Amino acid sequence: MTTGQAREFIPVHVAVLTVSDTRTVETDTSGRLAVDRLTEAGHRVIRRAIVRDDREDIRAALQGFIDDPEVEVVITTGGTGVTPRDVTPEALAPLVTKPIPGFGELFRWLSFAEIGTSTIQSRAEAALCGTTYVFLLPGSTGAVRTAFDKILLQQLDHRHRPCNFVELLPRIRGERPG
Repeated sequence: MTTGQAREFIPVHVAVLTVSDTRTVETDTSGRLAVDRLTEAGHRVIRRAIVRDDREDIRAALQGFIDDPEVEVVITTGGTGVTPRDVTPEALAPLVTKPIPGFGELFRWLSFAEIGTSTIQSRAEAALCGTTYVFLLPGSTGAVRTAFDKILLQQLDHRHRPCNFVELLPRIRGERPG
């Protein structure tokens, strides 16, 4: 590929996991927003689940998605706050191969413009788990909107320059360039 040549869009296969004791598929506005943003962008949501705020249940769901060879990206909503029931980061921790600290840092920086210092209560984060990207988002629809509109839609778009997460997937998987 020559410099300056337009890249093609490459859809990724995504699993969306909502962490909540109270939400159902009908009331899961944050999970629905994530699915909508992904499909509108051209990605394929191939798995969707809701699990209760329980560390082992969350970890089992995450591990299942990470182990699924079709899933390239996992997006979670919920469980990233500071209350005792917010355990999504703790559930993910043993599964992390490489943390991606810049995601949480940028998310909180962008959120500051919207919600002020309340953003420090968010433990949004991202990591590479084996060959799967995992993004932990807060459960509010506003937070999901911020994450998608200001970070994820660009980073999950192969056309985004100078770099993006999608272009790294073949190298992460150990595939040789075509």
